[in-house]
Amino acid sequence: MIQVSIPAAIRTDFGKGESRRLRMKDITPAILYSGGAESIALQFDSGLLYKNLFDIHGRNAVVTLNIDGDDKGERHVLVKEIQKNPVTDRLVHVDFLEIALEKSIVFTVPLKYVGTAQGVDLGGEFKIAKNSVKLSGSPLDIPDFIEVNITALERGDGLTVADISVPDKVEMLEKSEAACVTVY
Repeated sequence: MIQVSIPAAIRTDFGKGESRRLRMKDITPAILYSGGAESIALQFDSGLLYKNLFDIHGRNAVVTLNIDGDDKGERHVLVKEIQKNPVTDRLVHVDFLEIALEKSIVFTVPLKYVGTAQGVDLGGEFKIAKNSVKLSGSPLDIPDFIEVNITALERGDGLTVADISVPDKVEMLEKSEAACVTVY
């Protein structure tokens, strides 16, 4: 799993007007939810936050927030929601969810099909039924993607979830008989 570290500061002023003033200073307001504990209002340098979020966009990533003014100092989080201005594409607000690295969490992991199926070379058609699978495990044990080699597939062959190997300490949550790909 990808890991990124981002510096942050605790935000003391709240409200629509104050958030607008922060954005004018190139600072993005954010919130950190801590699973039942009181949420923490944060602020980030917009350029640095945008760059880091752009690098991990659409991928499973653990973000380490180095928070100035927080007694814990460092918190491990997942990006919950990113709000952007639809016209300017600038960050408006970001929501983070604090996680414990030792607890199991459910993630959706993309499947990356590698190679060309032999059946396709012989005139067959390749159909993808699943682009991703759900895995459960510690956030640091979850892979960024799962590579599946399809070169041995002949016409009439297919792969199911049972044919996909996952790393140790990670549990597959999909039905084993679910089809992933077929060659017609």
